[in-house]
Amino acid sequence: MITGAKALVDCLLREGTNHVFGIPGTQNLPILDVLRETPEIRFVLTRHEQGAAFMAYGYARACGRPAVVTAT
Repeated sequence: MITGAKALVDCLLREGTNHVFGIPGTQNLPILDVLRETPEIRFVLTRHEQGAAFMAYGYARACGRPAVVTAT
């Protein structure tokens, strides 16, 4: 059985995402569990959600690849 978190990460892989920025929290732990098992996607720990958004935006503009932010 596939979980929502696994389906989300599979979609991110299909879209070419290789970086996720954010802060771990109770609401996104299932996603982070799947990301930990997915070596193609790197989770970048940040100190603030707004900083994570700026990092993802800068990464996407500089590299031309999609980046994702997780927030609680």
